[in-house]
Amino acid sequence: MSGHSKFANIKHKKEKNDAAKGKIFTIIGREIAVAVKEGGPDPANNFKLAQVIAKAKANNMPNDTIDRGIKKAAGDANAVNYEHVTYEGYGPNGIAIIVDALTDNKNRTAANVRSAFTKGNGSIGTQGCVSFMFDKKGQIIIDKEECDMGADDLMMLALDAGAADFSEEEDSYEIITEPDDFDAVYKVLEENKIAMASAEVTMIPQNYVELTDENAVKSLNRTLELLDEDDDVQAVYHNWDE
Repeated sequence: MSGHSKFANIKHKKEKNDAAKGKIFTIIGREIAVAVKEGGPDPANNFKLAQVIAKAKANNMPNDTIDRGIKKAAGDANAVNYEHVTYEGYGPNGIAIIVDALTDNKNRTAANVRSAFTKGNGSIGTQGCVSFMFDKKGQIIIDKEECDMGADDLMMLALDAGAADFSEEEDSYEIITEPDDFDAVYKVLEENKIAMASAEVTMIPQNYVELTDENAVKSLNRTLELLDEDDDVQAVYHNWDE
């Protein structure tokens, strides 16, 4: 497992998020609203909401903002109805891309996502065309600089809590869980005051693909930037080895 956590990328993304916290908080706010509507306002009885709260905390969303979002979603019968939509496709050189969106207008979102692929010399594919290349896993990244616990103790703590795998990178630790075990592992780390740089259920590529052609890199970055700017897009997964 070692070597695939891409912590530098996560750090880079977090820096970008720090510069655009409004965007990430909006994304998580939508996820909270949908989770509450689907399973109720109590994270103890709503696994999906518990996962979103973990993601919110890892992105430094204040607790009162999280609580307000839950209360608003629970009490607002006239809230916008968002639908989950997933798109799959290919970037340059066959790079696999999965796009998760929450939208109140599927036609608008589909057009925008298709446009992002096209402008980056990629193409939308059929449902399932690339998702088989990814595994759905809980992933928790811990920055070594922020962690006082030693690697062996942290590994035992995580594995005893139900983690499937633990790896040590140059500047981080990565904990992998099955999706159903994510919440239990997260809670144990939180109880032990372990600061988490990233904590979410995500899609992890089984293999990464390198791009050596500068034009291909430029094209792929164009697609990823356009998707990142789209308010409906919640998450983008790809197997590009950056």
